[in-house]
Amino acid sequence: MAGYTSTVRTDWTKPEVAEIYNLPMHELMYRAATVHRMYWNPGEVQQCTLLSIKTGGCTEDCKYCSQSVRNKTFVKPTPTMKVQEVLEAARRAKEAGSTRFCMGAAWRELGGKKNAFKHILEMVSGVNGMGLEVCATLGMLNPEQARQLKEAGLSAYNHNLDTSPEHYPKVISTRSYEERLETIKNVREAGMSVCCGGILGLGEEESDRVGLLHVLATLEVHPESVPINALVAVKGTPLGDQEDIDQVDAFDMARMIATARIVMPRTMVRLSAGRLSFSDAEQYMMFSAGANSIFNGDTLLTTSNPAFEKDTALFEKLGFQGKPAHVGPMVSKMELEGDVEITRVVKGMQEVKVEQVAGAN
Repeated sequence: MAGYTSTVRTDWTKPEVAEIYNLPMHELMYRAATVHRMYWNPGEVQQCTLLSIKTGGCTEDCKYCSQSVRNKTFVKPTPTMKVQEVLEAARRAKEAGSTRFCMGAAWRELGGKKNAFKHILEMVSGVNGMGLEVCATLGMLNPEQARQLKEAGLSAYNHNLDTSPEHYPKVISTRSYEERLETIKNVREAGMSVCCGGILGLGEEESDRVGLLHVLATLEVHPESVPINALVAVKGTPLGDQEDIDQVDAFDMARMIATARIVMPRTMVRLSAGRLSFSDAEQYMMFSAGANSIFNGDTLLTTSNPAFEKDTALFEKLGFQGKPAHVGPMVSKMELEGDVEITRVVKGMQEVKVEQVAGAN
């Protein structure tokens, strides 16, 4: 299509990813938009709602996080929400147009929290019963916990890598990169979708952004969704109190999103935290770069986010419609139109390699 081919592959080299990332902006945007149309309807954007079901009191030392007990922020620890409170929030989210409901708890890991885990399994089952995609982010999981969440109806599990392996120790010391990858492995082996991305604005270099994308794009199976966040600096956190921390602009976000779209074409790329700092026009640039998912609702865990009404107006302005639940990337539509030829499909837990070659149209 438009002179470009697209292949789902997991053998990217870091120089290859860097070459794409460093393309001239006009060429990068054009290529990403072209690849996006090979696999996704560009007029559809998934709407997700993220609810903090257990806020504050986390023992980790993430330098960006307002919920760490080590950081003196405005966040006060709260107990885990009641099951019915969460289910009511999910109903409101569905009525507002969300098709994916995500639940977050400020823990290092589930560990031995048996009573809390029992209630979370009830939450997952209840939200799943509403026809919504269900996602959770609860810290580290062992294989048995992952299996139980899958059986309860959890669609996906979020566990971000945050940044490159090289920069990671400068941001977090209480959980290793390898431990994060182990949780992702446990989620994948349980048969759930993986949601895994990172944050821009942690004091990283552009090489670290490339490094994060390289790790994600060389996992055995690409994450089904990759959230790209812009740091929302919170006073009282080490990064929030740093005056010399680089600000993330719309071009940084668009470059990261576009590269993710090209190297992981069948992945949902989520425009996540930090949207309030970008104008409608800047967000449109990010959608044009290949973002096809957002978090809506006026709070994203503990930080501000555009209200439902503002996103509804944005969708109307841009001509977007919400993506239905449980619908993955397309393959056959472009093939039927003669723009794409499927040359090989290898199936495992999902389609892990699909080669698409542009037609002559």
